[in-house]
Amino acid sequence: MAAPKAVTSRVRAVRTSKRADKSSPASTQNFMERLPSEILIKILSYLDASTLFSISHINKFFYQLANDNALWNKIYIAEFGKNKKGKPNCMDELLLKMTTVEVQHRAMGYWKRLYFRTGAACDMNKWKRHLGLISCHTGLPSQTERVLRNLHVTWELTVSDKSGHEVTYELSWSQFCQTSVTLCWSGGGCLPNYQQISTFQLHSVRRIALSCPGLKKPGWRSLIAKLDMQTMTKSMQVIGQDRLVELKLLQPGIIIGVWRDQCSIAFVMFTLHFHRLVERCIQGSSVCPYVEPTVKPPFDDIDPEYGLHGYQLHIVLHDTVCEIMSGSFSQLFCRRTQICDGLIQLTAISRADLSQHTPLSGNITLPWRCEALQGAVENCCIMSLTLLDEFKKPFWCVSSPVSMELEKASVSYDYDGEHFLIHYLDSDGQVKIKLVWMKEQKQFFLISLVVYVTVCKVNKHFTRDY
Repeated sequence: MAAPKAVTSRVRAVRTSKRADKSSPASTQNFMERLPSEILIKILSYLDASTLFSISHINKFFYQLANDNALWNKIYIAEFGKNKKGKPNCMDELLLKMTTVEVQHRAMGYWKRLYFRTGAACDMNKWKRHLGLISCHTGLPSQTERVLRNLHVTWELTVSDKSGHEVTYELSWSQFCQTSVTLCWSGGGCLPNYQQISTFQLHSVRRIALSCPGLKKPGWRSLIAKLDMQTMTKSMQVIGQDRLVELKLLQPGIIIGVWRDQCSIAFVMFTLHFHRLVERCIQGSSVCPYVEPTVKPPFDDIDPEYGLHGYQLHIVLHDTVCEIMSGSFSQLFCRRTQICDGLIQLTAISRADLSQHTPLSGNITLPWRCEALQGAVENCCIMSLTLLDEFKKPFWCVSSPVSMELEKASVSYDYDGEHFLIHYLDSDGQVKIKLVWMKEQKQFFLISLVVYVTVCKVNKHFTRDY
């Protein structure tokens, strides 16, 4: 019986020693973490940018290792240090000489940031030529959607409440049209009461094309819009409603859908015009939006009507699903004697000219969806307008939800249906679209389209004094 007792005591001693080893500091560390940092850096030096970026998300220890300047300097030189023929260029020869001296003297992550920034610049140069393909109808780059998608641009909405709490929401869905893009963030019970919101901030985010499944890729933020809700609430107007939501227009291009008889937000919707949208998404910073350069057309002191003729209009009425109407109108003009109330009138479709009247391909509704719920607000749609000057350059660009109202006092000898008016107004001008509902055809007809531009805007653009 003594022998079994001895064996048992030895087993217990081994188990006790194992427990002691498990509780020791050395045993709690991962095997990789116990390796010398020089060996770990050597191992990581065989990884590409995507894998190295993924490893940096393991823990703080690997985050520091994976941000090592020497690692990213090597990746940078391998990626951007050679020309198309595979030979080092002058800039990279200089970088190679600097590497041995400056790499470790830079702040941690310097070469990682430089690698991503240089890659972003190379991608932008690659797609610049596509932005040079201008549509003769809109005067805008015809490849805007393609460029935004290939540059991996998305958008984020940051909401701050009055207590200073800040939350950033990922985009729920987007819809591209001919000359605009509609962005929507569904609340899903996460968005706060709109009366408690302090600011809305819309940022474009350009993600770096890395192969990192399950990880949010690094990117750069560009401020598109920042709204002070206290200021917006004073001018906020209801443009439509259905049995579930009420649409509140904060300012042109921005609406919030609020649950009926409540203050909670169902969704937030932004509509962005394509004019310089790529530049706005790429060249702004996280705190300052892109500033459009001022380009003045040549001054003409001979033509007394200079600035009043040669306009071209492209307009699209659409919803969040499909296009309702699209048209281009050229050689629009306004005589000096027709300037009234500080507005220059440009008539695209005349009420008196029946040959210009055109049917719409759909009803005026604005479909919406939020999580499992969806609906459609009647008498609302999105208007995307591009007015070009006589040099075929964008002069006035608008993209905004608009509402349609019944004209009760309208009298017509040509149409016996109900008449409606879409009236858009901002500081640069206004748009009046008149429609008639043909009951037998069950279709809307567009019978008048007039654009009004402020004299101040024309004077500033053409250096005139009307």
